[in-house]
Amino acid sequence: MSGSIPFYQKNHRHYDRGYRSKEMESAVSQYQASSSSYAARSSSTSRGLRVSSYSGLEESRLSPIPKRSKPTYLAVDRENQIIGYVVPIFRGSQEFASGLSDTEEARMKESAGHMARRNLFTSGLEMERTEQSSRKTAMRESAERISLSKRIHENEEYHKRMNEDSLMHTPEFVIKPRSHTVWEKQCVRLHCTVSGWPDPRVVWYKNNVTIDPLAQPGKYKLVSSYNVHSLEINRCDFDDTAQYRASAMNSKGELSAFASVVVKRFKGEVDEALPSPRYGIVSEYGITFQTHIVEKFDVAFGREGETLSLGCTVIIYPNLQRYQPEVQWYRDDVLLSPSKWTHMHWSGDRATMTLTHLNKEDEGLYTLRITTKSGYETHSAYVFVRDADAEVEGAPGAPLDVRCQDANKDYVIVTWKQPAVDRGSSIMGYFVDRCEVGTTHWSQCNDTPIKFARFPVTGLVEGRSYTFRVRAVNKSGMSRPSRASEPVAAMDPGDRARMRGTSAPWTGQIIVTEEEPAEGVVPGVPAELEVTEATKNYVVLSWKPPGERGHEGVMYYVEKCVSGTDSWQRVNTEIPVKSPRFALFDLAEGKSYSFRVRCCNSAGVGEPSNPTEPTTVGDKLDIPAPPGRVVPIRNTDTSVVVSWEASREAKELVGYYIEASIVGSNVWEPCNNKPVKATRFICHGLVTGETYVFKVKAVNAAGLSESSQESEPIEVKAAIATPAPPYGISVLECVRDAMVLAWKQPAFIGGADITGYFVDYRQVVEGVVGKWHEANIKSVTDRAYRVSDLKENMKYQFQVRAANMAGVGIPSLSSETFTCAEWTIAVPGPPHDLQAMEVRSTSLVLLWKPPVYQGRDEVNGFYIDIKEAEAPLEAWRGVNEKATDKKYMKIKILKEGETYVFRVRAQNKAGVGKASEPTEPVLAQTKPGTKDIVVDVDDDGVISMNFECANLTPDSKFVWSKNYEEITDETRITMETKGNKSKATFKTPAEDDLGIYSCLVTHTDGASSSYTLSAEELKKLLEISHDHKFPIIPLKTELAVELLEKGKVRFWLQAEKISANGKVEYVFNDNVVSQGEKYKMNFDKNTGVIEMTMESLTPADEGTFTFQLQDGKATNQSSLVLIGDVFKQLQKESEFQRKEWFRKQGPHFVEYLRYEVTPECCVVLKCKVGNIKKETVALWYKDGREIKADEHLTFSEGVLTLEIAQISKKDAGIYEVILKDDRGKDSSTLNLTDQGFKNMMNEVFSVIANSSTALKIQSTEEGIRLYSFVSYYNDELHVTWHHKDAAIAFTDRIKCGVVGEQLWLQISDPTDKDKGKYAIEFFDGKGGLRRTVELSGQAFDDAYAEFQRLKAAAIAERNRARVAGGLPDVVTIQEGKALNLTCNISGDPLPEVTWLKNDREMVSDDHYILKFESGKFASFTISTVNTADSGKYSILVKNKYGTESGDFTINVTEGTGDLGGTAYLTDADGNVVFGPNTPQEKKKTTVTGKKMQKRKDSVILKQPMHIAEEKKESKAEGKSEKKKEMKVEKVGGKVDVAEEKRAAVPDAGEQENLTPAAGEQENLTPAAGEQENLTPAAGEQENLTPAAGEQENLTEATGTDEHRAHI
Repeated sequence: MSGSIPFYQKNHRHYDRGYRSKEMESAVSQYQASSSSYAARSSSTSRGLRVSSYSGLEESRLSPIPKRSKPTYLAVDRENQIIGYVVPIFRGSQEFASGLSDTEEARMKESAGHMARRNLFTSGLEMERTEQSSRKTAMRESAERISLSKRIHENEEYHKRMNEDSLMHTPEFVIKPRSHTVWEKQCVRLHCTVSGWPDPRVVWYKNNVTIDPLAQPGKYKLVSSYNVHSLEINRCDFDDTAQYRASAMNSKGELSAFASVVVKRFKGEVDEALPSPRYGIVSEYGITFQTHIVEKFDVAFGREGETLSLGCTVIIYPNLQRYQPEVQWYRDDVLLSPSKWTHMHWSGDRATMTLTHLNKEDEGLYTLRITTKSGYETHSAYVFVRDADAEVEGAPGAPLDVRCQDANKDYVIVTWKQPAVDRGSSIMGYFVDRCEVGTTHWSQCNDTPIKFARFPVTGLVEGRSYTFRVRAVNKSGMSRPSRASEPVAAMDPGDRARMRGTSAPWTGQIIVTEEEPAEGVVPGVPAELEVTEATKNYVVLSWKPPGERGHEGVMYYVEKCVSGTDSWQRVNTEIPVKSPRFALFDLAEGKSYSFRVRCCNSAGVGEPSNPTEPTTVGDKLDIPAPPGRVVPIRNTDTSVVVSWEASREAKELVGYYIEASIVGSNVWEPCNNKPVKATRFICHGLVTGETYVFKVKAVNAAGLSESSQESEPIEVKAAIATPAPPYGISVLECVRDAMVLAWKQPAFIGGADITGYFVDYRQVVEGVVGKWHEANIKSVTDRAYRVSDLKENMKYQFQVRAANMAGVGIPSLSSETFTCAEWTIAVPGPPHDLQAMEVRSTSLVLLWKPPVYQGRDEVNGFYIDIKEAEAPLEAWRGVNEKATDKKYMKIKILKEGETYVFRVRAQNKAGVGKASEPTEPVLAQTKPGTKDIVVDVDDDGVISMNFECANLTPDSKFVWSKNYEEITDETRITMETKGNKSKATFKTPAEDDLGIYSCLVTHTDGASSSYTLSAEELKKLLEISHDHKFPIIPLKTELAVELLEKGKVRFWLQAEKISANGKVEYVFNDNVVSQGEKYKMNFDKNTGVIEMTMESLTPADEGTFTFQLQDGKATNQSSLVLIGDVFKQLQKESEFQRKEWFRKQGPHFVEYLRYEVTPECCVVLKCKVGNIKKETVALWYKDGREIKADEHLTFSEGVLTLEIAQISKKDAGIYEVILKDDRGKDSSTLNLTDQGFKNMMNEVFSVIANSSTALKIQSTEEGIRLYSFVSYYNDELHVTWHHKDAAIAFTDRIKCGVVGEQLWLQISDPTDKDKGKYAIEFFDGKGGLRRTVELSGQAFDDAYAEFQRLKAAAIAERNRARVAGGLPDVVTIQEGKALNLTCNISGDPLPEVTWLKNDREMVSDDHYILKFESGKFASFTISTVNTADSGKYSILVKNKYGTESGDFTINVTEGTGDLGGTAYLTDADGNVVFGPNTPQEKKKTTVTGKKMQKRKDSVILKQPMHIAEEKKESKAEGKSEKKKEMKVEKVGGKVDVAEEKRAAVPDAGEQENLTPAAGEQENLTPAAGEQENLTPAAGEQENLTPAAGEQENLTEATGTDEHRAHI
């Protein structure tokens, strides 16, 4: 059978029927046929509910592994859909062990065994006989199944009522996912069936990383349906080779199942589109791989919570495109797997590992292992993880390495490791927290801190998973929590082992087993009871379950007894223990106890176990003893190897903590934060050059030991090692029996100077190499050596070894094969030993040695070549066009950041020889901390060169050279080194010392510098040296003179630096003067100020004053000559200051009278006074006349002011202020005449000019106006207008003027000639100020267009038809009387006049006489008034410029008899009042005119201030006017209603009152739909109503015909 199974499935536990043999397929098909016929018959008699077991029959069909424990029972309907669970009556029942009855199970066993054993050629008769036997039992079993179903249903309902939680249980894999081996590009599906209540949630993982289908669309497909879960992987490739895990979780717990997928490829198949395999065997079996790890990660330091990445570049030769090595990472020799804490990546040539969240558990030695078929390469480095900053200052570090041990149903032991850092306060104990998987709530397990690093946690819920963490506490507070432990399930260890166990191999036979019922069995006695752990806080008991316990689960009761008594006390009285482990707390420390255990189940409580031996409560594990002697050893310049003697008799040792301290600091820092078990450790991260001491502590679960004794102090510096091998062996010269070799110095010299080299050679005959022979017994110091005693024309190879005080290093690689044949060429050989010094960003110095082989003639020069390091050979180019005879050259053509190589060629008369070997690549970059040689001249005039090196090592030396040859003769220069500084001092500098001086520091990265001492530089240095030998006291200031208060004269100077021993002599006209009544001297040696004062100057004091200084050997002097006019001026000023001092003893002026101009252009005269009192008075005078007096002045601020508003010429004059009181008086005068007044006015003009606004453009009906506003206008202000930078000549058309604060320029009827730039210039006596505006282009066009519009509007307003007045609003007249009304009409052209009655046009007849005379007067006459004449009348005048109407109302009353000659006045509205019943209604006159379009002013933004004010005043006056009054007189039976006299018609000059301003025409132009605005408001009819002065004409005597009414 096994022969037909595919080769890649032979070792797998599961495979489906697709891989079975034909014999097995036949047997299974026959078995399924018989089962189906039985199922058909049984289902027809059932009630639709069927009980089946996926752990019994159904699982047997799919897996060869029989399951015996914890069957899961599912209730299904006829469509095989799961509808619930079936709870067995008792666990030991035979029916529920397999899910079948006795007879059916026996039949299945018989059938399965028979079909598995028989072969393919069994006769049909035997098969028929077996089938008949099955049919006979079918009917009997059907009845039994009906009865069984009823019992199951009743029992299920009973248990549901008794225990609602009985259905809930942890997830269980009914069918686990199986492993697969597939070919590349195939699809694979992993599926499993999971039971559990509540329904579990299934998550799939690949190498412990969650699979996200959205991350790779189309790659993975996850399906979950009816507890069947599947993962489909599409088009498998090598990256899919991994371990897959299905994790099922619900509230009861979590369970996982694993399966592997291996992806294979057909041999020889190559597909470039496929990714590289993760693991694989090279098909090219004859290839040998060479693996090199470069760019390696170094020792790393991190802090808890940070992210750290480690990486190496891997080079594998030959480089096969499809080949990928095996990449593995280890920590402390333990293989790491990808997880949420550790991410690994391979990019084809680089392996990286990222620690996403550092914890102290991550500290350790990390190793990268690259494995190929030819072998493996590794690289290791240590990673240190320091504690994160404490949340509470002084709190200890977090514990680490929390683990769970001995997990059971309700109990687990948590262990951890103590932290290395307690931050100065010892740790009092630890708190253990737990968290249920799937939640984020942490609960504390212990109420008081425990000192033991192990704690039993009880009270867990069976089937649930937990994680744990630990916190440390000291006096300062609580530490950060540790990293959480791995999840652990609270369950029986046997159940856990069964879930993780392996399946038995497939035998081809289905075997169904059963368990015998064991109902009602009282459990036996627990075995092997013992105390596994005892501390002063708790005791842990352990035992084994009894052998006799039935199939029902057992629980335990624990009892204790004090030793020496027989009183047993049950410990867990409330809840029995489920686990065979138990922790007892609250025991009395020091007492001795015995313990025993009883088992119990539903049948009863069993007998107790044998008691334990008496156990005394207390710590059984002691703190370890301190480690022994600590020995530090040098390692590198930042690390030390520390070893120590192990702690004696240490039990359960966890490891050691190492601490380090700088000598003298008494501050100890941990070297490791994770205990190490070895007795040797490398402490990294130390400071180079510092001296440290070390001590060690041992750790176990009981705590940390005392510290060991301190080690001996050790300085941190690199250990001495043998040097690396030299390289670059070349031949400098060859003769018949000797060859001269050259080589390059090793890159690593081992921390000590190289003392010499050893050369070996061997002969090569026809490609076969011989043995090595020593060429020199004694080492050679030069990097060139002549190897003698060779054979001519023979071939040789050479190797070189370097030696230092640590020994002889390993030999170099074999050189090329050289032939020993004499050189006969004429040109010289190659130079050698090239060195680059003084490397900077743009330059370096190249040194070399001349060739050994000179050629036919001596070498007379050298050429230097340069190229970029990565450039091809063709890129070599020369540095110098002319050969140099020196053996060094400074190259200044470098580019910063570029890497270069150099070579040198020698020449003689025959030509240029072979080039030297190129140098190593040199980066053009100035290294940090690089210093240059500094030349200094000390106080004694000694010249020295100083060089400082910041990167000095203990073995470094300063080497001084002249012209790049080491200085060994100290006759002219001496050298001295102290610390990291070196000084080269010239003894007697002269021309012989000219040259290039350089200093090189050995055992560094090339620290060097040079200084060129030229003839000019030497001359400067000698001058400075002379000044230092013969010093002069430097002066900050020379001798000077100044006047002090009261006219005193002070002579003084200040020296830059003078010692306390300094002396001064005061000399006047070559005579030394001394301290006395006339001269007062003072010498402040701290500040260097030297002074001499005199009360006053007399003519005898004219002459030369000198101060002579001396300080040791340094001297200096300074003189001041005071003769002639200089002396007289100083004497005069001294006398003046003396008088001023006396003046200021009484009231006086601190600041004399002056003027200021305010922004409001007011002139303020002000002065500041001092030393005044209450009685002090101040008097003001102008031209000798007092203008202001105040006898009781209060000088609160000591300032007197006089304000002159609106300054003018009349204010010119001489102003004076006099202060006086009983102590004296003082005066101050200010001349404001002539030039003084002119200067003041210029300041006023300047303020006015600065207040002016920018020139603006305004259009008027006459033309264009330019204007500017000032804050104040003065008549004296001189203003000039300019057009095109030329002064404007004013004419009738172009005028200028001032209105208020507006300065304007009016251009009437502008033309194109008026375009251009305009300016107004204000004269202020200085530069003046000019405001400009450009009147051209669009600005001119807009202004001109607005001018035309305003002009046309003005003409229209002047010439439109108007009704000037004379019509009342209401006329009340008696019936039968005659009425005559007359009004003035104006307009050009002559208006058309129309009369309306009740909005209907009227025609003149005998009753209504309508007249229009002289084009000015319109009259309305009714010869005899009757009641029909009552109504509304209107006169409408119209011409082409507009229309206007006048309305009035006639009210006719019945006759009342003759009124005689009595006259009556009209009321305010013009109504004639006859009696109390006269109607008072009135009607406003509606004014209709030509609708004026509101213009948009694009030039003028706002109206001038004076125009706006005039309009406001006009409007206010108009509102205050009263209505006209009318007087009616009785004359001859005719009534004349007074009206405006015809002369009241305004002429052209007076029509301004009737024509609104340009800005007010908008009130006459209503918007659409707003015709009501055409009727002026009551307060706006003043333009249509004569003024108060004009109303007198309406009430003239009866002699005036126009204004009489006849009755």
